[in-house]
Amino acid sequence: MRKTALPANLPAATAVTLTALVMAVGVTASAQTSTNGVRKLPAMVIAAESEDVETVQGPFLPPVQGTRINAGKKTTVLDLDDLPKVIGNNYRQALTKTPGLLLSEETSPLVSIGYRGLNPNRAQFTQVLKDGIPIHADQFGYPEAYYTPPLDTVDRLEFLRGGASLMYGPQPGGALNYVTHRPRTDRTISGRTQQTFGSDNLFSSYTSVDGTVDRLGYYAYFNLRQSDGFRSSNSDYALYNGSARLVLDATKDSRWLLSYDGYAEEHGEPGGLSHGTAPGSANYRANRDQASRLFDRFELKRHVATLTWERDFTDNTSLHINSWGGYYSRFSKRQRTGGAGAVNTSTFGVTPNGANAGSNVIEHQEFYTQGVDARLRHDWQLGGHEHTFAGGVQLYHVDSPRTDRRGTTPNADTGTIRNQSDREVWYAPVFVENRFVFDRLSITPGVRFENVHQSVKESVNADKTAAGTPLGSQRQFDFVPLFGIGFEYKFATNVAAYANASQSYRPKVFTEAVPTGGLTVVNQNLDAGKAWQYEIGIRGQPKPYLQWDTSLFWMDFSDQIGTVGNSVQNIGRAVHRGWEGSAEIELFGLTDAFSGGTGAAQAHQFSLHANCMLLDAQLKSGANAGKTPQYAPDYTVRAGAIYRFRDRAKVGLLGTFLGSHWANDNNGRFISADAGSSSFIPSYAVWDLTAECKVYKQTLSLVGGINNLLDRDYYARVTASGIDPAYRRNFYAGLSLAF
Repeated sequence: MRKTALPANLPAATAVTLTALVMAVGVTASAQTSTNGVRKLPAMVIAAESEDVETVQGPFLPPVQGTRINAGKKTTVLDLDDLPKVIGNNYRQALTKTPGLLLSEETSPLVSIGYRGLNPNRAQFTQVLKDGIPIHADQFGYPEAYYTPPLDTVDRLEFLRGGASLMYGPQPGGALNYVTHRPRTDRTISGRTQQTFGSDNLFSSYTSVDGTVDRLGYYAYFNLRQSDGFRSSNSDYALYNGSARLVLDATKDSRWLLSYDGYAEEHGEPGGLSHGTAPGSANYRANRDQASRLFDRFELKRHVATLTWERDFTDNTSLHINSWGGYYSRFSKRQRTGGAGAVNTSTFGVTPNGANAGSNVIEHQEFYTQGVDARLRHDWQLGGHEHTFAGGVQLYHVDSPRTDRRGTTPNADTGTIRNQSDREVWYAPVFVENRFVFDRLSITPGVRFENVHQSVKESVNADKTAAGTPLGSQRQFDFVPLFGIGFEYKFATNVAAYANASQSYRPKVFTEAVPTGGLTVVNQNLDAGKAWQYEIGIRGQPKPYLQWDTSLFWMDFSDQIGTVGNSVQNIGRAVHRGWEGSAEIELFGLTDAFSGGTGAAQAHQFSLHANCMLLDAQLKSGANAGKTPQYAPDYTVRAGAIYRFRDRAKVGLLGTFLGSHWANDNNGRFISADAGSSSFIPSYAVWDLTAECKVYKQTLSLVGGINNLLDRDYYARVTASGIDPAYRRNFYAGLSLAF
């Protein structure tokens, strides 16, 4: 069992920053006095293009927000306007103030985010939403978030941990909600265009227009991003994203919002590398930029329309109804070969590495989704206190055909059907909770009733037919009650203590319900994964220049599903426990306070922030008992310094530091003939320097930055194809015009 202490090799600059922040918290907190009794946490106005009818206070979500109750839960508001403009959806920068999330960086533009030691691949253990609407390909059967909105159009990200995410779904990895811009209401027309250029032919273009005419507001944008990538070949990508939104009566008690999103993306998959030196190996040390897969490609298309009705019946009662429907397509073609870091072929005339590498696997999954989600909040009086009820119900359906083909060349786009199946999910959860207030103490019990019907039916499976195995077919209904409770105690110094306990669960995905392998069978007693999570902490913003949050957590995740030999079965239990802490201090405000001032924001601001997660995660049973779960480093640290001058300029120096960890649960090698295919990921430290400056009034701005400032050679992701190297030092610069 590993000690949860700061490692000796933690970068000195980070240790100094953390120590300084902790000392500042202690000095300031000890000096606090109260003359006004119980007060709400002070508001921090988030300046952005959006008009949000829900009042948002930071750095934590308020106790009650719209139709949601946040009291007693650990939440974080990621205000992107606090940072210099984030270019290219760089989540290493966007997550700089967030402990508990691990970014698994990769060559492609896709995003993988893990939570407290859970598998980060496509954020499959985290509920990912856009304006409260789920954006996974499917919430249960295929819970992978290939699509994420461009950060240019995001006002803020709301991260709700553990029990806080029960209001959105059952996943144990919390909920990440992208809150996007709404039309501005103070002008009939305004707009912005930003053009950015960077290393390896990076070109990013974002153009938006919005305004309000009489009762109708409008907002539309188009985003293009493309690059050749830094690998020697097949690491190019291009994505196109457009959206339009109409808002009727944005400032009235009853509002309608109609939106449409269109998204298309294609990228190459240049394959993994290894440390092996055998013939045919793509050796990382020899050339980290080389490609081992020359023909593997991935394409994604997404078209979704949403209609929302928001009604404030009184100051005490609100109703929000979201409805959506759309189409999601995932297409990939990958050369057939075995071995991590093995080079397939450079040309069609060269003998492939692997007997099957002259052909490929072509996979096409489609998702036709429809859903409606209704949520009600009502404040009620009893015993001289205001209590809050919140409840919701959702009806969701997805029909998902899948077809796998085998091509006769390494880059074929079509071929002979090998597998064909139809998958379907009906989902109807009910969520209810109530916040009871007793002076400074609030108690919020809640319950979520999961009703999931999943069916998978194969019509073709060539491998099963050849092996004499019957085609798979399964229909299953699950009713799962989930319970949670949160406590919050507000001190008189704008500080609150909180604690919560909650259940969550992980339903079977489509390929676990009906595996595609010819000889793979499913254990008859296969259960869904289940987790209990506990957290206790204290947070506050006692002064305008100081904010902090610290907590201890424990997650017990049992009945996890995996494959042992040819059997899909429950493979064991894992315990994830540790500490999270975050703090930010603004030095000019601190100086003003020591000089007798209020400590309010000055024209010049210089803030230091740091956050850290110390994690002790261990598999407690099953074939890998005693080992460390994948992507569960001992420590994750983010720290930085940001200078701001009014709204004219921002400069940020942001650092990310991760301890060494494993990319699989057996803490060893992927299946490969190459002895260099270890899944071990060494510790690394990365710094980014970014800047944004308005050079002519509010009209013309310049942006620029250096990612991986110190040119660190590292990697953050290892897959079955080998090591996926991270980007070395790269540059970007651009300009923005607003009207």
